[in-house]
Amino acid sequence: MEYRHAWKMCRKGAALMVAAGVVAACGSSATNATATSSTGRSPTQFTAWESPAIFSTPPDSGQIIEPISANPNGMAAHGYTEQEYFASGTAYDFSSTSTPSDGKWTFTVDTSAPYKTRILVRRPSDPAKFDGTVVVEWMNVSAGESAPDWDYLNPALMDSGAAYVGVSAQALAVNGGKALLGSGNTAGLRGTDPARYGTLHHPGDRYSLDMFAQIGRALRVPAPSVLGGLRPTHVVAVGESQSAFYLTTYADVLQPIDHAYQGIFIHSRGGSAVPLNGKNVTAAISGEDVRIRTDLHVPVFMLETQTDLIQLAYAGASQPDSAGIRTWEMAGTSHADAYEVGTAAGFLGCTTPVNSGPQHEIAQAAFVAFQRWVDDGTPPPSPAPFVLTPTHPVKLSLDAHGNVLGGVRTPAVDVPISTLSGAPPQGSSTLCGLFGSTQPFSPQTLTALYGSPSGYLAAYTADLNRSIAGGYILPADRAAMIAQAAQVTFPS
Repeated sequence: MEYRHAWKMCRKGAALMVAAGVVAACGSSATNATATSSTGRSPTQFTAWESPAIFSTPPDSGQIIEPISANPNGMAAHGYTEQEYFASGTAYDFSSTSTPSDGKWTFTVDTSAPYKTRILVRRPSDPAKFDGTVVVEWMNVSAGESAPDWDYLNPALMDSGAAYVGVSAQALAVNGGKALLGSGNTAGLRGTDPARYGTLHHPGDRYSLDMFAQIGRALRVPAPSVLGGLRPTHVVAVGESQSAFYLTTYADVLQPIDHAYQGIFIHSRGGSAVPLNGKNVTAAISGEDVRIRTDLHVPVFMLETQTDLIQLAYAGASQPDSAGIRTWEMAGTSHADAYEVGTAAGFLGCTTPVNSGPQHEIAQAAFVAFQRWVDDGTPPPSPAPFVLTPTHPVKLSLDAHGNVLGGVRTPAVDVPISTLSGAPPQGSSTLCGLFGSTQPFSPQTLTALYGSPSGYLAAYTADLNRSIAGGYILPADRAAMIAQAAQVTFPS
């Protein structure tokens, strides 16, 4: 850890990778946050800025345009229903007056603009199954709109009975345009179905932070109209990749003032945060390492992969666990992976096997631990971070098999059958570089390590039981993981 806080990684040439996403991927006490408007008034004097969003129903035309995903949503099997609504209001943008690395930014309130965006609500059909938590995802637009945390956190999210709200928070999702990744333009909701979505209007990403806050506030009334009578006890924010960069800024800038969310789950952020100057998210590349401020009084959980630490420069912004902050660095994982990409890797031009590590399983356990923390104050486990080299630039320390040392440990790296890397394979595209790699061990190595399939399975099961006991894998995933391990073949 001593090397992390001194390290400032060179980010030149990484502008696309830093903000890349996946494709086919109760009020709190006030903090010491400082903010003044451009007229010298406190933001708390701007009643419009504090207003919640207004919800409405879309026209009875067309069908819901679903976020891109390679995974079945599983809602029917879990007794969930989906509805779409519009959210509107007047949003403000902001300019920073100071951006210290401890996250205690100061800012001014600038212009305002009307907006109208969409939200997707997925909730238990049976109100008795609702656990009181509303999970609000800042949906990702790096390669067209996707909801990666809906994918990674399920089925645990639905098993718990949480309600989910996916927010089209950024302009690309609504208005269309050139995505950060990919070769073409996306038409956005308006261009794809004007009859259904033509009245939507997004004034630009510089207003997205306030839009997201207003939607969070609107969901915290006793029985929000969009939840079908469900009465939430907690509303939490989640977001992955590019969305995580925005949530980092949100946590440091708006959450201390508006308290819209009662927990923030930041998944796969890099070392910086989106600036308050109206620039594209790629401007975060040139910023200093930014940490989460420690005076938020709500739980903040950060979930990081190997790619995030090095290629996306999170190592320079990592911070110790504290009363309100937990970080899990997941050994054997990459920014996006085989679970999230599914069979699309080949179609995307990836020529080497992508990372098949246990991010999905760890993410679900992290989410359950985060929920418990928000619900009753029980903090999640505090695992060791990755071991880093004392070099400049810093690197991950690896074992004899090429797997990372430290972090959240599972059988994937403690009883390995392959090298699981988060680094971009040589010659890979920017997109494929985010998927890491899987290099299977030779038959001879498997035999030398475990002797036989039964030897491997026994070692795997014992290690899995330790991971479950530690809270890093859910008991519900045990049977499926053991069944998968049982399929590993050895030379006859």
